[in-house]
Amino acid sequence: MTRGRKILTWSLASLVLLLAALVVFIATFDWNLIKPTLNEKVSAALNRPFAINGNLAVAWRREEGEEGWRAWIPWPRFSAEDITLGNPEWTAGKTKASEFASLERIEFRLAPLPLLWQTIRIPQIKLTQPRAELLRLADGRANWDFDLPASDSDEPSAWQLDIREIGFDKGSVSLDDQRLKTRLEVLVDPLGKPVPFGQLAGKALATGDAANAQDYVFGWKVKGTYKGQALAGSGKVGGMLALQDGSKPFPLQAEVSAGSTRAAVVGTLTDPLNLGALDLRLKLSGTSMANLYPLTGITLPDTPAYSTDGHLLARLKEEGGALFRYENFNGKVGASDLHGSLTFVARQPRPKLSGKLTSEQLRFADLGPLIGADSNAEKQKRGQTSRQPGDKVLPVEEFRTERWRDMDADVEFTGKRIVHSDQLPISDLYTHLVLNDGLLRLEPLRFGVAGGKLESDIRLDGGKQPMQSRVKMSARGFKLKQLFPGFAPMQTSFGELNGDASLSGSGNSVAKILGGADGELKMLINDGAISKGLTEIAGLNVGNYLVTKLFGDDEVKINCAAADFGLQKGLMTSRLFVFDTENALVNVDGTVNFANEKLDLDVTPHSKGLRIFSLRSPLYVRGTFAKPDAGVHAGPLVARGAGMIALGVAVGPAASLLALVVPGVLYYLSGWLSVHGLLLAQWLTFIVLCLVFRLPRLTSWLVPRRVRHWRASNLARRQFLEQNLHHTVGRTGVLRWETSISCNAELTLSGPEKLRQ
Repeated sequence: MTRGRKILTWSLASLVLLLAALVVFIATFDWNLIKPTLNEKVSAALNRPFAINGNLAVAWRREEGEEGWRAWIPWPRFSAEDITLGNPEWTAGKTKASEFASLERIEFRLAPLPLLWQTIRIPQIKLTQPRAELLRLADGRANWDFDLPASDSDEPSAWQLDIREIGFDKGSVSLDDQRLKTRLEVLVDPLGKPVPFGQLAGKALATGDAANAQDYVFGWKVKGTYKGQALAGSGKVGGMLALQDGSKPFPLQAEVSAGSTRAAVVGTLTDPLNLGALDLRLKLSGTSMANLYPLTGITLPDTPAYSTDGHLLARLKEEGGALFRYENFNGKVGASDLHGSLTFVARQPRPKLSGKLTSEQLRFADLGPLIGADSNAEKQKRGQTSRQPGDKVLPVEEFRTERWRDMDADVEFTGKRIVHSDQLPISDLYTHLVLNDGLLRLEPLRFGVAGGKLESDIRLDGGKQPMQSRVKMSARGFKLKQLFPGFAPMQTSFGELNGDASLSGSGNSVAKILGGADGELKMLINDGAISKGLTEIAGLNVGNYLVTKLFGDDEVKINCAAADFGLQKGLMTSRLFVFDTENALVNVDGTVNFANEKLDLDVTPHSKGLRIFSLRSPLYVRGTFAKPDAGVHAGPLVARGAGMIALGVAVGPAASLLALVVPGVLYYLSGWLSVHGLLLAQWLTFIVLCLVFRLPRLTSWLVPRRVRHWRASNLARRQFLEQNLHHTVGRTGVLRWETSISCNAELTLSGPEKLRQ
């Protein structure tokens, strides 16, 4: 044997002996002897207490599944029992848990050969009863943040860690997050048998990259409180190994309830350790969309109960902030359908919500919660604590303006068909909502009404306290026959309603805004009809009484009508409110107080021709919006009663009826006739009336038509001139009617055009 061969032989023998000695040493050495040193070193490295309290052992076994010569190489198996990792010092007195994490047992295998090329390969780790106690204080300190000592070298380590599989039987995590006001208990348990991703996700999601998603391996349950709301849920996730693989989507499935909100998701998370992207099917439901704010931070309005089903995509590592897109969702809000897509960008300084929403069939009652106009029972269902007082009509529920500065928005909403009662002829709705730093704008808010348009520009500045508001409205081309489709006489009418309104106010509810608002309202109507039946259709009980007192049960044609109201500090005053009918000219004067919801109106008719005196009796409307009260003024009735008694004594019982009869012609003569002459004229009129009432057509013959029209026209023109409404200011138009009886009316309306009928 040559010298080289001897050296090689002895070298190999020495290596074999060394390895054998090492194996014997590892196999026979009591590793518990090094636990104190090991615990000390790990505690110093982690800056918190670490301890292996149970047995520490190493065993050599051949690896199952290996073939060839590798099958004869023993692999070391490390095991440790009762392992604890303590909390940092600042947690003393802040939590009942003395340990950050605990482990009943850990066991893992180490591949020896990869050590030669500086790779620590662990084919499998088994954990038994892992538990973690997570704590975060209100100041942001969290026990899962480790204060590791600085490394002596900035150079990255040449060693690599390769973990192939992680498994455990049961695990639990508790979370006490004082910043989020959240306390949760999470239990994780192996499913026993993996569940294929497509079995839960369905064919729609199990395509493309998601087709390679791993199976569901673990099940989980959670209960506790999240941001102050009770939370419970369950679901499934993939294996721990999938967390390491950024190329394969990590499967997720969950069904969670938080307060009144329910959410169900199924899909994948790409690159889970780096939170790459989400691709989920999301089903969402609850009693009100406003309840999503404490859970998500997204500002949404109060709504009836809702449910949606759509596709949620998320890119969590965008430069401008995480992007979430809820695509092509379908749902219901109350009894209305809802469709569309929304995008939420978690940008700075405020996140932004944008998108387009559509409702094919919108129930108008479902819009009530937007301004707090739903019933108290419905408020209770959606979790709202405020209640509408029984004696108030204007909504008192306050807008949540403190949420408006947490988010910006740019959303368009279209209601293609509106379902409502016959009393509300609204056909469609469109609005463009823009929210920027607490300033909410609806530009425009447009309704299709009775063949015309009701268009509004609304500005609500929630950044100021109280909220500042400004509203401009214009009504154009409301067809009267469509406005009252259930009123037969109106179906032959070609009349229209036009008007303008503007107001500004402050307050955080509709009641407070109107209670202190300033502004004006103007309206014009031509060629209509009115009767007791019409007021019944419109649901106007007070109007029903007034019309009955004015005209009886007859249908009366309206030649034209005009209204001009001024609003100052919530008190609306009638500057002009007059309508001309075929048998009377009626004036309405008084005030409407929005601050206390009280009415104080006087209705004064001026008859044309021969009419029963009660037609000329002044009426009143008093009371509140909730309980209005209408009646006849007592003063004129007392005066007529005294006249009736006097005539009854002097002339006879039959003459007492004369006090209730005043011909329209005498209205012109009363200024220069003596008392005796007037009484004589009344007596003669009474005799004539006895004949005339048997022949009603003679009534119109007694006073020439031109005389009646001339008087009505002069009276209307004089009132418009007195109110200075015949002038236009700036870029304004004039709405002018010339009716068949020459009832000429001019009223200034906004807009550059000149409307003429």
